Amino acid sequence: MSTPRIIAGKARGIRLQDVPGEITRPITDRVKEALFNIIGPDILDATLLDLFGGTGSVGIEALSRGAAFVQFVDLNRPAVDTIRKNLALTHLSQNADVIQRDAFLFLAAPPARAFDYIFIAPPQYKKMWIKSLQTLDQNPGWLAEDGWIIVQIDPVEDESITLQHWEEFDRRRYGTTLLLFYSSKPGSTDSAITN
Repeated sequence: MSTPRIIAGKARGIRLQDVPGEITRPITDRVKEALFNIIGPDILDATLLDLFGGTGSVGIEALSRGAAFVQFVDLNRPAVDTIRKNLALTHLSQNADVIQRDAFLFLAAPPARAFDYIFIAPPQYKKMWIKSLQTLDQNPGWLAEDGWIIVQIDPVEDESITLQHWEEFDRRRYGTTLLLFYSSKPGSTDSAITN
């Protein structure tokens, strides 16, 4: 697999460094391009939370396309170091923050801010995407009122889950990658604010 590259924007064409070892599964350029075609110009001046950041490919792509701020979270030191190197490589560190922390502990904490997009691409086959959504469901202040949660999984991991605040509104499959899109359920905004 070739190293991920930045597809568009200020850092277009720059190839990112991979995380050493086998702890990450970088998003392919094809899937990433499709994802940002779906988001479109709404990424401009938006904020994004990149959980399980890996190489930082998705968050850095967002910054390259004009996102206002990206928060990267990863538990693994090699991934955190790689994200920081890739931010420096692309000259996009100014509007980013990188935290080495367990994603579930991060999501369980009081939200520091509400994000327009939350991207979740955890290690495969461990149901961590479900735990991430359930943790967010218990702490909905992380997502802005009109925000999206986007989950990247292998299609074999797909299963139906019931959430209080979020509902799936779209899904796209690209070979062995499935993107799931969630937004607030109608009428859940008021309860999300008071919880």
